[in-house]
Amino acid sequence: MRGLLDAFQFMTILPVGRSGEFQPRRMVAYFPVAGLLIGVVLALLDRAFLWLWSEPVTAVLDVFFLVAVTGAFHLDGLGDTADGLYGRRSRQDALAIMKDSRIGVMGLVAIVCCLAVKWAGLAGLGQHRWLLLIVVPAYSRSAILFGLRFLPYGRPDGGTGHAFFEQKLALSDFVGVSIPLGLSIWLGVRGLLMAVVFFVIVSGILLFYKKRINGITGDMLGAMTEITEAGLFLVASMGGFL
Repeated sequence: MRGLLDAFQFMTILPVGRSGEFQPRRMVAYFPVAGLLIGVVLALLDRAFLWLWSEPVTAVLDVFFLVAVTGAFHLDGLGDTADGLYGRRSRQDALAIMKDSRIGVMGLVAIVCCLAVKWAGLAGLGQHRWLLLIVVPAYSRSAILFGLRFLPYGRPDGGTGHAFFEQKLALSDFVGVSIPLGLSIWLGVRGLLMAVVFFVIVSGILLFYKKRINGITGDMLGAMTEITEAGLFLVASMGGFL
């Protein structure tokens, strides 16, 4: 329970229990569960919003919640990552830019586009809406584990995310990823497609990071979370044969 509470406190601004000693290794395996809990709260709020407003307005409020519940933590990482990795900058220059607290044009564009995609996906959710709202945040937080496992920390001189890389993740740490995968079974073809897209997005981002700076930082983990969440909401809203 301590690991789960630590993960939820780290991932959100919600006051849940007392803060304990900061032990990243203890909380990492619970990131998918923390995402699941965020999804449950989102689904409950979404149901309340739909009683009062139309689906497009509800989608805006859902996006506001996802931003607020994390304190824009991951969005900040997305903006920094877009500023740093855009163009043909050297590895050192990219890392320096990502460490800068100021946001540039590319960072702003990336954030706006990401939020727009999330809104579009949320506005188009139809069947299994409640379950989709729970599953997608769990998937997006699961993406962090793959970044921690398969890429080295990009700042050898240390940084805010260094503590998460001191010990390599074991296969047992990925048990939580089975939660969104298992819930996807109830979604039929749509769930299968979401699982495939999840691994495609995560693999594509990790390959890009490896090619770009051969490593990953806390900002880049946040960016991966946001991109995965936006992409999966968009897939979840697909019509046609789904």
